[in-house]
Amino acid sequence: MSVLRSVLYMPSSNARALEKAKTLPADAIIFDLEDAVAPDAKEVAREQACAAVQSGEYGGRTLTIRCNGLDTPWGQADLEAAAAARPHAVVIPKVSGPDHLAQVAAAVGPDTRIWAMVETPSAIFSVREIAAHPQVDVLVMGTNDLAKELRAQLVPGRAPLLPHLATALLAAREAGIEVLDGVYNDVKDAEGFVAEARQGYEMGFDGKTLVHPSQVEPANDVWAPDEADVAHARRVIEAFEEAEREGKGVVTVDGRMIENLHVENARRTLATAEAIAALG
Repeated sequence: MSVLRSVLYMPSSNARALEKAKTLPADAIIFDLEDAVAPDAKEVAREQACAAVQSGEYGGRTLTIRCNGLDTPWGQADLEAAAAARPHAVVIPKVSGPDHLAQVAAAVGPDTRIWAMVETPSAIFSVREIAAHPQVDVLVMGTNDLAKELRAQLVPGRAPLLPHLATALLAAREAGIEVLDGVYNDVKDAEGFVAEARQGYEMGFDGKTLVHPSQVEPANDVWAPDEADVAHARRVIEAFEEAEREGKGVVTVDGRMIENLHVENARRTLATAEAIAALG
């Protein structure tokens, strides 16, 4: 399985940043051609992002390229170049619905996976259809743009955005795909970042998008199962399998009844721990 606890945006026009990304413990990199790149640097950023993806120098990290929108002068060329570079996925900003995704799919072809950014009211209203698109693997919450579009405040706790985050989560779970929490802007507020990351974890997000290397290890810590989680998961699976062998209808672990859902969660916990260990 893939692990997407920490997904770091890197400005692809910055060669030093791309080099540094090779050493960071992020699970995934988004080579950004959009917001983090000035208009006069778009073509250089595109070339450097594609070269990075093809370099083989980023270990087991998931590598993606965030393209400019098709309504910009660079979007079509970004999509064509990104698809040719064969990243794990292209990241598409401001996805508005299935018609938008059809345009993207036509540009990148049927074999390129898509991470769809949910950051507009249109995306929220169409999020079930977006998540159900056959090439979409991940929903990425664009909380900055979403708050701006809604004229909401990004206050601690994110109360104005919680209903919309939950809606996207439900759509992702219904479609059986992953969903990433949005960025935390104040890179100097480590305590605030951890609090928001913990909130995202408790809501059910699979990981968090990040804007600074200092946020990588805290995100990894929040989303990684600890030794107690892994030990409990093993007990759940062992007890359930033993009960099945003996034909028992009721299973308890640590005094609590265990159902199929708990067993599925336990298996996911073990798979996550094994995938993290494989990343080194």
